[in-house]
Amino acid sequence: MPHSTEQHLREELAACYRLIAHYRMSDLIFTHISVRIPGPEHHFLINPYGLMFDEITASSLVKIGLDGRAVEPSPHAVNPAGFVIHSAIHGAREDAHCVLHTHTRAGCAVAALECGLLPVNQISMEFYGKVAYHDYEGVALDLDEQQRLVRDLGDKPVLMLRNHGLLTVGATVSQAFLRMYYLEKACDIQIAAQACGPLVLPSAEVCQYTEQQFNNPGRPLEEGELVDLDAMQLAWAALLRMLDRVSPGYRD
Repeated sequence: MPHSTEQHLREELAACYRLIAHYRMSDLIFTHISVRIPGPEHHFLINPYGLMFDEITASSLVKIGLDGRAVEPSPHAVNPAGFVIHSAIHGAREDAHCVLHTHTRAGCAVAALECGLLPVNQISMEFYGKVAYHDYEGVALDLDEQQRLVRDLGDKPVLMLRNHGLLTVGATVSQAFLRMYYLEKACDIQIAAQACGPLVLPSAEVCQYTEQQFNNPGRPLEEGELVDLDAMQLAWAALLRMLDRVSPGYRD
């Protein structure tokens, strides 16, 4: 993860909450997004329980440890289920600096399908071979579930929580958000396609090639193949400019 100050991470995470609200991926005051603060303490920032996502600001985020306790005074509580899920992943995955969890209609629907996410569309092929699955055990309040969450996620960037929702991890806030944005879009497209009739799916070879185009653009290129290395950084910068227009104040 690039070196970031705590204030920068607070602003990025607050922006992510506002973006999840803007794109209608929030669930009232529930679900959660967290980011780890660099350092040996494994402290991380999470939403103040009780605020709508479009209310969250950089200064209102709560800093907690892996035990779920606030490490600085805060007038806000923390969602217990958020602590169980996020602390488990932050504690086990050094690369999972940001963890993002949603309960969207399309995401919950695909998470309930036996087939899971299918390579229905170019968007979904970003996740080909990159999705893990965790069976439903009830509301995530049981600390014993943490080890099974970590085991099922493994080294994947995406976890489908069966009968529950979606989860993405990222080395940065922007990576976790953009993964979730396109994972949600992939689920939405799949539900629409499945409602219309039999699916046409590309070959495994094409799916694997497309996944590498998305996730490994620095690999040796084939003759005539182009690459767009700056795409995600440009997209995130554009999203922040949009927020400054439609939902200013998140940096406060």
